[in-house]
Amino acid sequence: MPGTVLLLAASPVGRGRLVDAAGVLPVLAAVAPAVLSGADTANVVELADPLEPQAVLTRLRAAAAAPGPLTVYLTGQLHLDRRQHRPHLALARTTAATVRYTALPWHWIREELRLRSAADTALVVDLHADTEAWKHITEHGLDCGPYTAVYGRVAPPARRGLAEPAYMKTVATLLRSGHRPPLGALHEQALGRIPEETRGNLLLAHAGGWTAPAGGTAPAAPAGPAVPLGTVPLGAGPAGGVPGAAATGLPAPGFPVPGLSAPEPPAPWGPAADRSGDHFADRSSDPFGDRPGESPGRQPADPDPNPDPDPHAAISAAVRGGLHQEADGLAARYEEAAVRAHGAGSEQALHWREVRADLAMFAGDPVRSCRAWLAVAEARLAAGQPADAPAVEAAVDRAHHQWGRVEDPARARELGLALARLRLTVPGRRRGALENVQRQLGRLQAAP
Repeated sequence: MPGTVLLLAASPVGRGRLVDAAGVLPVLAAVAPAVLSGADTANVVELADPLEPQAVLTRLRAAAAAPGPLTVYLTGQLHLDRRQHRPHLALARTTAATVRYTALPWHWIREELRLRSAADTALVVDLHADTEAWKHITEHGLDCGPYTAVYGRVAPPARRGLAEPAYMKTVATLLRSGHRPPLGALHEQALGRIPEETRGNLLLAHAGGWTAPAGGTAPAAPAGPAVPLGTVPLGAGPAGGVPGAAATGLPAPGFPVPGLSAPEPPAPWGPAADRSGDHFADRSSDPFGDRPGESPGRQPADPDPNPDPDPHAAISAAVRGGLHQEADGLAARYEEAAVRAHGAGSEQALHWREVRADLAMFAGDPVRSCRAWLAVAEARLAAGQPADAPAVEAAVDRAHHQWGRVEDPARARELGLALARLRLTVPGRRRGALENVQRQLGRLQAAP
């Protein structure tokens, strides 16, 4: 099966530039696509100093939706937004004052890759952080999700001048030999060639998405672990452990889960009954279509209190085989077990509610998917999560997107009213979301 490669190099224009990120692209572009991917053939998408976070999200989403292995080579710089202090990947127009609106939120990358498997999904990163971002990442880690392999480094701010993406250039040089070894070995080979350039860096080498350094930073790094005990982010596991299992009680990754990808966080909006002429409703970049996959795969099995292998793989196989009811039934049984064991408002239970909302989307039932995402958002708010928490914003954005696919006017009006009420509390990151709902509701209510 062909692989997919995304080459992303981004840094601001002007004084805010910390690293010459785009300078690595000619070296990567000289590598054969199959070598970049590790597959027999591969499709390569290159993004050099992109301007808009939505454009990057569209490319990332399409890559995540493609079947087969996915490798993202990412070079750039990290900053924190001033309001919520979350890591963002700076883009060409990013300044210190506009990070929240002009940079790519790091959790968007995590969300887009969250239903893929570490067996066929990898991030290779060469990142430079400004002072605030460096402090945040060395204290809290860089959450890439439980099912994404991550290799690379995060460097502190350079003392003087523009930094070079030395790690990524070394990786590209090694790949130009025509052979891609396992990514762990490739990572070690690259570090062995540039020991001075990576001294004091945060080194990332994890097969399951947790990006605290394996064994600490390189020599001369700040003392102490990258993530203090007791502060492991949700969905992450310590080096050497099973990612996700200890922190959440969710099943650990097992078989690959190809063919599924996350629904769009800040995707196009507007009810299907009236999409024309509304720039929020442009679906040309929607990668999902109506095909869940190609081969029937494995049938879903009954849940086990200690599931192994990963039940997500069985659910994915059922979706790829068109067995949508069976997939939802299996997820529902895991949700019930999580509610009994941990409570209805627990992360374990909410995880399975989110999975079921995704499954409704794959089954082509936007009404059920929208309703499920609205319920997830309300449950998170009721549990005391803030309105600007990433999980809350993502749930409302996905409900908004699925509402845009509802074709029955009566259902669209019903769900639109609920969505409008929720948007008053959770406006989201994309400007004009509430106004879009209100405008579309007005058109629906004016329709005969």
